[in-house]
Formats: sequence, C-alpha cells, structure tokens
Amino acid sequence: MPAVWNGSSAKTISMKKISITQVSSNFEREPLHPYRFKGSAITDSWQTAAMLESDSGLRKVGLGTQGVLWSDASVFAAHSESAGNALMYAMSEHALQLVKGTTFTDPVRLLDDLLPEVLSYGKKITGNPDLRKTFALNALVCVDNAVWQLFAAENNIRTFNEMIPEAYRPGLSYRHSKVASIPSFSVGTTAERIRQAAEEGYFIMKLKTGAPGTQQEMIEKDMAFLTAVHKAVGHFETPHTATGKIPYYFDANGRYEKKETLLRFLDHAMKIGAFDQIAVIEEPFEESNEAYVGDLGVRVAADESAHTVEDAAHRMELGYSAIAVKAIAKTLSMTMKITQLAYEKKVPCFCADLTVNPVLVDWNKNVAARLQPFPGMNVGLQETNGHQYYKNWDRLMTYHPRASATWTKTQNGVYLTDDTFYAESGGILVGSRHYENLFA
Repeated sequence: MPAVWNGSSAKTISMKKISITQVSSNFEREPLHPYRFKGSAITDSWQTAAMLESDSGLRKVGLGTQGVLWSDASVFAAHSESAGNALMYAMSEHALQLVKGTTFTDPVRLLDDLLPEVLSYGKKITGNPDLRKTFALNALVCVDNAVWQLFAAENNIRTFNEMIPEAYRPGLSYRHSKVASIPSFSVGTTAERIRQAAEEGYFIMKLKTGAPGTQQEMIEKDMAFLTAVHKAVGHFETPHTATGKIPYYFDANGRYEKKETLLRFLDHAMKIGAFDQIAVIEEPFEESNEAYVGDLGVRVAADESAHTVEDAAHRMELGYSAIAVKAIAKTLSMTMKITQLAYEKKVPCFCADLTVNPVLVDWNKNVAARLQPFPGMNVGLQETNGHQYYKNWDRLMTYHPRASATWTKTQNGVYLTDDTFYAESGGILVGSRHYENLFA
C-alpha cells in the first residue's frame, strides 16, 4: 500500500484514497513596477487560486503566481501581456477539470499524470508546438498546491516535515536556522541601488545580466555593469560566507548565444578581480544550447531548462553544478523529485523566486530551509523579490495567515527560520482567509 513518511513519529502511515468531487478557479491581477529581464519586462502578475473539495467535505485553496515571460518567452512575445496570462490560466482550469471526479493517494503521481495532458492542451491553445514544459508546470502550481493541502488535511498531517514522502526526505532533510533573503535586480539597475541593498544587510543579490540589444551590445553593457557592481560592493564583508566577502549571483536568463561570449564576461571578471566572488551564474544559454559548462571555473546553475527531474539530470551531464529549484513555479511535486536527485548527485540547490505573493514565499522557504548548505555559505538560500516589484506588497502581506510571524520578515538580509517556523511550517497549511473567500 502507498505510504507517506511521518517525520514526527518516525513511522510509515497508510495514505487515504482521496476523491475530488468539486473544483473551481479564480484569479486576481496585481500591478508591478516593471521587472526587466529576457530583453523584455512584466508589469502585471496574475495570482491564481485553485479550489479542490473532497467527498469528505474538506475544501482547500491552492495558490500560484503566473510567470509567462519567465516560463516561455515566445508565448510572451506572441501575445499581449494579458493574453499570455489568460492562456496559462486556461491551462490551470483545464487541469482542474481533469482532476474533478478522480481519486488519488499520491500528489506526486497525480502531477505526473497531469503534466503531459496539460502540456498537450497548452500546445493546442497557444498554437505553439514547442511550448516549454515549464509553462505547463507553472500553470499547474495552484492545482498542485491545493492537492498537497488536501492530502495533508485528509491524512491528518500537521507539518511540512510529515508531508514529505519518504522517498524525497533525504533531499529535504537539513534544518537551517537562517535563510538568506535574496533580492533581485533587473537589467538596468544602478550600482548605487545595489550598494544601498548591501548597506541594508543583504549579502547575496540576484543580478540580472543579458542587457537588451545585439550580442556585442549586451556583453559590453554586462561587463560595464560587473565593473560598477564590483566597485560598489566588492569590498563589503559578511559573516555568512567562508570568504567573508559578498558573493555574486548572476542570471542571464538564456540571453548568451555562444559560450565564447560568456567567456568574455568571465575573463573581464578575472581582469577586475571579481572572478573569485562569483558564486553562481544561472541559465546563461538558451535551453537548446548544449554547450558543456563544467570547464568554466565557476558554478553554473540550471533553472528554466531543468523543467523536470529528467531535464535536471541532463543539465548535470552538461556540467551544470547547481540547480535553482522553484516549488512556487514548477510545483512542489516536481521540486521534491529534483531536490532528491540533486542530493544523490551531490549537486547543490537553492530556491529562486517567480516574484510570488507572500504566502508562496513561505512555500518556497520551507524548501530552502531544508536544502543542504550551498558551498561556501552557512545559511539556506532563497530569492524573494516580491517586495521590490509588487505595487501593493503591504496589502498582499495581510493575506498571509501568519503575517506577523518573525520568519516572514527579512532581518539583516536573512529570514530567521527558528523552531516556531518549523513547528508551524511557515503557516502554509493554515489557509489564507482572503483567498478562501474567493470561493465563498
């Protein structure tokens, strides 16, 4: 019989068969300060909600934040921003219709069954036969989120630790007392603004590269940006790294067309004395670029290209030595599979953001707090940039069921993931009254 690992009592318990009788969906649009990456920008973020009700009468609402530009830039380019969001939302609704009337015991297996069907439907409605799997996974986040909450409630599971199936526990077995709060700075950010963040206590920041323009224009701008950043914050000290220096985390979002161009960037870093402070470079190339990156002398991370656990394994073969995991963008189910593979292959992971709402920040934080330490760091790593880009972030914070808890606030660049955080699992299994009221 299928089983789930019960972390508190260290024994296996039988999982209930859960029948889904009612489903519904809704969404809210949240305006953003323009967030520039991949040569474009997003200005509007759809917060999707998926409601599942079981035959026992339990009802749970799962959340998702849509990232059309991030998950498939071709869809973003082919449509208006609202139309791209509408297409992804239609895929979430299609997934809900697929699960209505079904019975499940294992959320991971349910996600595995849904993904190919939702991807196929997405290819049809977008008219894009090459639609990226990440686009379908992003559409599935709200549904997967609801499934896990219903699974926990039906099985009387009270904590995130208990909810993790036994097969995936090793990859999520650490317990950080602090998790870095990593802000993200879009293309065009001034070095002065990055210095200001360092003065506020942020010690690792996600720096978007891949400036707009031709490849020649891009690399010139990116090298100038690196020079300015290194001059502004390269001398700052932090207790959270082995070197005591601020680490650089660059994300090119697939803008570099050739390995030679990336080598120019790295050569420039060497020339100005910044090379040794580069902790990671994320997704320098488009997914179709199969260049080997294990010989660059820096850690290169896969993000968008690591759609599934199989894709993550392939990236590792290409020399990618870190994985940016996103329970809030590629589903918790798929994230558990990827973190377990990475654990077995001794490839470090960290949590990246999708500019998600405060409730989803804590879904991500539950993963970040349990990942093995990133080389050279003594805290968990989690990008979270919603406070930078949502125009109404303070209002969104009031929707969090534990909004006043200490772990929801950045303090000197970190979240304090103390005993109360683990005891309450960051509030993620409580339910948000605001989002539940969308289905009143």
